[in-house]
Amino acid sequence: MIFFIFSLANHSVLYISLILPKYSEKVGSKNKLKRFKENETFNNVFQPTREEVVGDLFPLKGKWNSEFFKNDNPLVLELGCGKGEYSVGLAERYPNKNFVGIDIKGARFWRGAKTAVETGLHNVAFIRTQIELINHIFAENEVDEIWITFPDPQIKYKRTKHRMTNSEFLQLYKKILKKEGVVNLKTDSEFMHGYTLGLLHGEGHEVLYANHNVYVNEGSPEEVTAFQTFYEKQYLEINKAITYIRFKIKE
Repeated sequence: MIFFIFSLANHSVLYISLILPKYSEKVGSKNKLKRFKENETFNNVFQPTREEVVGDLFPLKGKWNSEFFKNDNPLVLELGCGKGEYSVGLAERYPNKNFVGIDIKGARFWRGAKTAVETGLHNVAFIRTQIELINHIFAENEVDEIWITFPDPQIKYKRTKHRMTNSEFLQLYKKILKKEGVVNLKTDSEFMHGYTLGLLHGEGHEVLYANHNVYVNEGSPEEVTAFQTFYEKQYLEINKAITYIRFKIKE
């Protein structure tokens, strides 16, 4: 909100406030339906029902590389992929890896899926499902790497169970990761960064790299700073530090 103050001739003061739109893209119901419909035409989008997933009926579980990507390249997931920008960016930069963006909001990753189709990217796909169900989508030892990009930090204590790096989630990731698999956390939240580091050290997981300001401090991996998401660019405009952690979950 911005306030304008005007001094009138009679020495009274007039206050006028303007409410500016927030940094977000709200998709109207008509556009959502249109995007959901278009998602159905993309061969890189999967939208299984919850019943299908929970019942372990999803056909690509354990077969992502052999049946969909048709190669043996490393399989990398982006959890809570939003618009899919990071998944697409990684896929463009690393053609010898396979990427799957996961989000419950299909109208969001429509953008990434459409871009991939239009540019002929064949090493990236998207699936609409809940993160809590990924062990029904991917088999044990199927995934090489996981990216968690700008998750909701769920700061309130009662929301701890929803933090995507809590103990329960880490054990979930462990189920599908290969023995040498790694997890990447990129966030603008100092709280999330600190919480995750504390938990990792407290539980004895291996922190491979940590940086509390990737665009200021040297040594950040190329894939961390090579491109930015829509929201990340806005964080940088207001000089908000972007943090990063790369770690392995203990056996």
